[in-house]
Amino acid sequence: MRDFETLVNEAAEADVTGWGFHWLDGRATEERPPWGFAKLLAGRLATVRSALDLDTGGGEVLSEAGKFPERMSATEGWPPNARRAVERLGPRGVEVVEVTADAPLPFPDESFELVTARHPVRPDWDEIHRVLAPGGHYFAQHVGPASAFELIEHFLGPLPQQRKGRDPQAESAAAEAAGLTITDLRTARCRMEFFDVGAVVWILRKCVWWVPDFSVEGYRDRLKELDEQMRAGRPFIAHSTRHLIDAQRIG
Repeated sequence: MRDFETLVNEAAEADVTGWGFHWLDGRATEERPPWGFAKLLAGRLATVRSALDLDTGGGEVLSEAGKFPERMSATEGWPPNARRAVERLGPRGVEVVEVTADAPLPFPDESFELVTARHPVRPDWDEIHRVLAPGGHYFAQHVGPASAFELIEHFLGPLPQQRKGRDPQAESAAAEAAGLTITDLRTARCRMEFFDVGAVVWILRKCVWWVPDFSVEGYRDRLKELDEQMRAGRPFIAHSTRHLIDAQRIG
């Protein structure tokens, strides 16, 4: 394994735009939920005439679909990701719209038969209900409660209140309060392993909401602790949580 400074400097300079995670190949692993969201998403997209993908990132997951509906739109709120999504999805006829956080979706009422998302930032259930056509579905994979908190709390200390966020039952209740009907809800807890400190630096730069004030210098001591552990042959273990949610607008 290369020395500490080389690993953290390399990770600090690496590209973190988009939602690809190939930079971590050989340096970290994450077990995937058993349902295979990308494949299920592709199947849903092939059966409708209009769809909207929320928080599409750089369009990485959406682009795996072999067939898009006649009208396919996507939204993204971070400009570097939005540009990547345009480059990736535009040639396939997808309308990519850059949006502002907490603003209404820029689409008329009842615009889409299907609204999808993989790891949305914060689902706006009222807006999802509004843009869905009657009978349409919201189909998504969400990040669950206390996801990767072993790593987050290594840097920030115990976060008992934050661990309660993103609860699938609470999200389901909010969706139903907005007028949607939950037709499927599944949960999974998946093992994550980090094999070198560069992988930790990179993931914290990419998932900036995990440790909002993260910097190598600000957390050097914590990073060195991880580096020593990994050099002793003990990867850092954390767990991601996910839930698959399918909600229908009945009327």
